[in-house]
Amino acid sequence: MRTIKFFDSLEELNTFAAGKIVEIADASIISRGIFTIALAGGSTPKSLYQLLAADEYKNKVEWSKVFFFFGDERNVLPDSDESNFKMAKENLFSPLSIAASNIERWETELEVPEKIAAGYASKLEMFFRAAPRFDLILLGMGDDGHTASLFPFTEALRETERNAVANPVEKLKTTRLTLTFPVINNARNVVFLVKGADKAETLHTILEAEFEPEKYPAQAVKPVSGELLWLIDREAARFLT
Repeated sequence: MRTIKFFDSLEELNTFAAGKIVEIADASIISRGIFTIALAGGSTPKSLYQLLAADEYKNKVEWSKVFFFFGDERNVLPDSDESNFKMAKENLFSPLSIAASNIERWETELEVPEKIAAGYASKLEMFFRAAPRFDLILLGMGDDGHTASLFPFTEALRETERNAVANPVEKLKTTRLTLTFPVINNARNVVFLVKGADKAETLHTILEAEFEPEKYPAQAVKPVSGELLWLIDREAARFLT
């Protein structure tokens, strides 16, 4: 089931998103004893993580029962300013004193992308002991329609067996590390966070135009038996009907 919600500002979007995360976390902990979440990187989620670590929210979740993963990562060391892990550590993990044992990051210090991805896939298999089924996966969307590090016309879009892969991205002249669609679409909840006028035209195409997932990978996010929620600010939504 797909739900789309619009917000007049990033602050309103974040407030709703934080409330939704608390709601899903509580339900997951009551039902299964833990809450598993795959975090998004980039600039959009940063203020959301800061909000979750603020006084208003930090006592609303049993953080000791939350296990954090990452939907994707850049092939940089964990102390790099480009690292999704570093961003989450500074804005969420450290302020909330999250135990290292509750955080599964991509081991980018291994340097070889294929080895890093294989290691992360092994972590997922060991943790879930079955096909990974996250309680929540947070996603962003690029102005080219990519999500996680699933970029247009890249090899990882067609992956059906592996949970995590190294994905060469020619236009960026780099290799990214990413979860694959089988994992994303097996989640109980997937939430997109989209803001900014630069996303508007692509977002319109993804949500309202022809299905072309090779060109617009975010279109391929369709949870098999979970909820899909798009949280969009007014600037990003300006071309939607």
